Amino acid sequence: MRGGGLLVAGTTSDAGKSVVTAGICRWLVREGLKVAPFKGQNMSLNSFVTREGAEIGRAQAMQAQAARVEPTALMNPVLLKPGGDRSSQVVLMGRPVGEMSARGYHGGRQKELFEPVMACLEELRSTYDAVICEGAGSPAEINLRRTDIVNMGVARAARLPVVVVGDIDRGGVFAQFFGTTALLAPEDQELVAGYLVNKFRGDVSLLEPGLDMLHGLTGRRTFGVLPYAHGLGIDEEDGLRVSLRGTVRESVVAPPVGADVLRVAVCAVPLMSNFTDVDALAAEPGVVVRFVDRPEELVDADLVVVPGTRGTVRALAWLRERGLADALVRRAAEGRPVLGICGGFQVLGEHIDDEVESRAGAVAGLGLLPVRVRFAREKTLARPSGEALGEPVEGYEIHHGVAEVLGGEAFLDGCRAGSVWGTHWHGSLESDGFRRAFLREVAAAAGRRFVPAPGTSFAALREEQLDRLGDLIEEHADTDALLRLIENGPPPGLPFVPPGAP
Repeated sequence: MRGGGLLVAGTTSDAGKSVVTAGICRWLVREGLKVAPFKGQNMSLNSFVTREGAEIGRAQAMQAQAARVEPTALMNPVLLKPGGDRSSQVVLMGRPVGEMSARGYHGGRQKELFEPVMACLEELRSTYDAVICEGAGSPAEINLRRTDIVNMGVARAARLPVVVVGDIDRGGVFAQFFGTTALLAPEDQELVAGYLVNKFRGDVSLLEPGLDMLHGLTGRRTFGVLPYAHGLGIDEEDGLRVSLRGTVRESVVAPPVGADVLRVAVCAVPLMSNFTDVDALAAEPGVVVRFVDRPEELVDADLVVVPGTRGTVRALAWLRERGLADALVRRAAEGRPVLGICGGFQVLGEHIDDEVESRAGAVAGLGLLPVRVRFAREKTLARPSGEALGEPVEGYEIHHGVAEVLGGEAFLDGCRAGSVWGTHWHGSLESDGFRRAFLREVAAAAGRRFVPAPGTSFAALREEQLDRLGDLIEEHADTDALLRLIENGPPPGLPFVPPGAP
């Protein structure tokens, strides 16, 4: 087989498209096929840098890992990085090409990108046995169908079969499946082969009468019912989708090795990006990671992380408005650990000069690190590696801010001053030896009898999670029917479900 394909669409955002796509990729590669993920247009603040220095969505990087291939810009040719409610940075083939309002993008620019998006898909299909495409939001967003480059626009141009995923845990999944299909134009409906129920809890036999009625109403089958799976910890997609206040990152269910646990508080700053950096901390037995937005929530934290953000100056103002800035300054004065990553690192410095991102000009930072930051128009995209705390470490960089380090101890590309650390490197905590060494430093500064588990491998845990996704598909979906779709395309004779869209 060469050039087979499938589009995984969803009834809503967060229906489970990303994890289902990853699960199908892992199942197929275990079947001996060469497979690649693809998403024509992604909106996310969680991004990744490929080996060739291209910025793509982290979900596609995770799906590439599921497929056991190196991620490339071909897998996510258009990435939108929100800078607020009405504008985004447009990243094309891994490089930023400018800021654009939603109206401007959907008003014309998006349509211009259709040709390069399709060229990327065709190149992947010429190289791989199968390309598993992920849609965005819902394919039934009829107000955006004319310029669509990620859902039915791609499916129709490439004649891809479509499976629609619905989150039954939210309720209303039958109405969502029916309504999604009925709002598509006849030419689009011809491609919708059927449905996949996600996040089901309970006895599947109780669901079967509804699935039978859905088949009678639409003429389309359900390809599987995936159970609700706890603790997957897979990279998330959209930075603006949900407030993370109070959210606890899912951790390995294992007791701490030492006498104490280690509590980590992550400041849920506006436009938070690459908050997946803390997943490696949450993977450590005995480490509890929580997102917070109030100063009192920092009191019992052993480590506070100020994460990356697409709005450094805005995040700094937010920290001050909330009283979190004062709490961070007090922590530093008391010798209690703080870690700033990327935008969070910049916030902790003495001075920010930003004529690019916020255009705010000169802004005073929190003054916790001897660093001055100037924003450059050219974005730094890199995959650095080195040594820190006596251990090898690697990461990736995505930032416009250029830091001038004026003192302190060297720490990756940044510095350390007392109990405050700062770096632009995302992903550094995924390096196991470095993470353990850093946590030992934190525990000593916090006065905790915490001991990092000696055998924790973040890469191995991620592989286990991806295998679990592959197992979900293999055990709970009709894989023979899915493989026929991927090989043969949309089944003929699918009935039209009125009223359709113009």
